[in-house]
Amino acid sequence: MENRQTETIIGWIEDTYGSPEELAKILDYGIEMLFYLEEGSFEQKEVQNVVAALRGIVVGLRG
Repeated sequence: MENRQTETIIGWIEDTYGSPEELAKILDYGIEMLFYLEEGSFEQKEVQNVVAALRGIVVGLRG
């Protein structure tokens, strides 16, 4: 990955999640959600937060 892309991704992580560790916690939670996703298992906002994180990673990697 190019240096500019790396800086962009790191900046996005820090701006959006505060730290890579916080993003990692959200993504781990997302993995758990996908294994057990049933109606009523998780709040809609929780699922949307995980989707937004994944989308942000995709956008950052394509940027």
